[in-house]
Amino acid sequence: MGSPKLTAALAAVASLFASFAFAAPTPPSASDLTKAPLIQDASLAPDGKHLVAITSPDGDVLDLTVWRTDALGAQPVKIRSEHMRFVSVRFLKNDRLLVRVVQPITIEGTAEHVLKNYVTDLDGKTFSPLLPERPDTSAHTGQSNDQLFDAQLISTLPQDPRHVLVADDRPDGNGDIYSVDVYSMSAGRLMQGSEKYFDYQADLKGELRARQYADFEGGKIFIAQQIRDPDSGQWVELFRSYAKDRSLTTIIGFTTDPHVILISSPEGNDKTGVYEYDIKQRKVIEPAFEHKLFEAEPAVITSKAAADFGRPLGFVYDAETARTYWLDGRMAAISKAASQALGVAAVNVDWTDPGTGLKATIAVESGASVGIDSWSDDLKFVLLEKSGPRQPPEYYILADGKLSLLGKARPWIDTASLGDTTLVEYPARDGLIIPAFLTLPPASAGPGPYPTLIEPHGGPWARDDMEWDLAGWVQYFASRGYAVLQPQFRGSEGWGQKLWRAGDGEWGQKMQDDNDDAVKWLIGRKIADPKRVAIFGYSYGGYAALAASIRPNGLYQCAISGAGAGDLAAIAEATFDNRFQREFQHPTIDGLDALAHAREAKIPVLLYHGDRDQTVDIEESRKFAAALRGAGKPVKLVEIKDMGHQYIFMTPAMMKEQLDVIDSFLKTDCKPGGL
Repeated sequence: MGSPKLTAALAAVASLFASFAFAAPTPPSASDLTKAPLIQDASLAPDGKHLVAITSPDGDVLDLTVWRTDALGAQPVKIRSEHMRFVSVRFLKNDRLLVRVVQPITIEGTAEHVLKNYVTDLDGKTFSPLLPERPDTSAHTGQSNDQLFDAQLISTLPQDPRHVLVADDRPDGNGDIYSVDVYSMSAGRLMQGSEKYFDYQADLKGELRARQYADFEGGKIFIAQQIRDPDSGQWVELFRSYAKDRSLTTIIGFTTDPHVILISSPEGNDKTGVYEYDIKQRKVIEPAFEHKLFEAEPAVITSKAAADFGRPLGFVYDAETARTYWLDGRMAAISKAASQALGVAAVNVDWTDPGTGLKATIAVESGASVGIDSWSDDLKFVLLEKSGPRQPPEYYILADGKLSLLGKARPWIDTASLGDTTLVEYPARDGLIIPAFLTLPPASAGPGPYPTLIEPHGGPWARDDMEWDLAGWVQYFASRGYAVLQPQFRGSEGWGQKLWRAGDGEWGQKMQDDNDDAVKWLIGRKIADPKRVAIFGYSYGGYAALAASIRPNGLYQCAISGAGAGDLAAIAEATFDNRFQREFQHPTIDGLDALAHAREAKIPVLLYHGDRDQTVDIEESRKFAAALRGAGKPVKLVEIKDMGHQYIFMTPAMMKEQLDVIDSFLKTDCKPGGL
């Protein structure tokens, strides 16, 4: 027998080891989730010799980083701007980059942001506007009008070594079309534009072949799709899509046959598909890509290699996330092999289509998926991204059959601390099937019921996906023991026509019922603690949170509204002022005016809003807060300095402030005594 002292010592060591072995993983901090990633927006040059990405050395400052693919271990080129914040980057040519930047600006006393496109070389020596700026100056701002507005890229002209096509969307630009030499930055006008025409497209030969225009017929506004006839050279109209019908048919691609194009259209179905269309016969030849359960995106992935330029490689459709159906066998093989090599697993989910009622079992990748982001024209280099709801993006290079890690966006996050997200469905009270994404706390949180957040998305004509949450909202709270459900309520776009149109005129009514029915569904499955449920949303989701604070359902302990507009009358009026929106969206905006009923709020409300928001004016939140205070109702209003509406107008510090404000409110002000 051992001595009592030795036995006690061994027991202490075992206890200490157990405490380390079974300690719960540390949840990511607000800063962990919101500071700028180490790497993002990576892409390969067409010739495969270089790779570019936006990187950050400190979680705040953003650089453009350029690597040579034959020396990825060597010191890359770092490009930094002292005045502009990088938003995105891509290759225009093998050694020329298109960089999108954002800057805060004040115009006639109004604080907002300006987005601009610049061209630079691989060393970042000069940044040139996509179109040369003219020497006119605004009397109000002291700046060139061209600095406040921008030109738009039409085509990179992959088979032209020097030029790209650009539309002049600046004031007095009239939509003129230019050929721009991205080396000399000289521009030659190809076509005189008009405010009437927009969305020009170039065919496989680089010739302008498609455009759209808006006009009226019988007092009804429509968007018409025109094609330049390959025989006569004249512009002819192919389709008219009336705003009131909300069923847009557009040209999305060209084939090697100049008389056959690719179009995107619902074609009278619940789901949008892609079709081959014969210009001469004025009819659909056959489907190019359709999915019975999910919407096809209005795009086609084509080869840029000289040998088979323009050959369709695949199509994208919106399932639980954007997925690619590869027509090309080599691309399909790369995708499958990469998923296996990077440990991606799938689970089967029983699915009922909300639009058609069709039932099926679908494979949904769990935790993460692998996508092909870009590739060299000869496919010698392929850039892959592994990411998902519990996997911050990771970038890999496939070269000569070898897979190498380029970089991880957030290597400091312990993914074991994150929650698992699943695709679910539940029935609304009227029987409509509602898709949703449910994120449960990690296993270390133990079994439910859990405190729960209902998180309706913005839009409302938008949708969520099973992707890494850029704002950090979902995983911040899931890692802290909350269940988070993102309902794809009626009015959500991207799940088919039926679900989308079912939201017409139902703001704060049936759209809101869908959120409430999600709570009841979670309670019935012992996932949600009925005494610890809150609703949080941003933009339209912020409106939904305000509506929830008023409705007498007793389901929520508090409501959190980020940049939400409670004034339904003002929203409807804003869409009425725009001639297209008057017929397109205005008739769908009806229901509960949250501001008009603000005094009826039954739970504590947090409002936060950026003071540079040009989508939803901060006055919307101020008015709602004032109405609640006037009625003696509990409310907090937080104004975030210099923050705009979209992510691109938010710094890491602004995004962190949002999480901190929400977390504090849930802990201290969500009745009774915090959630």
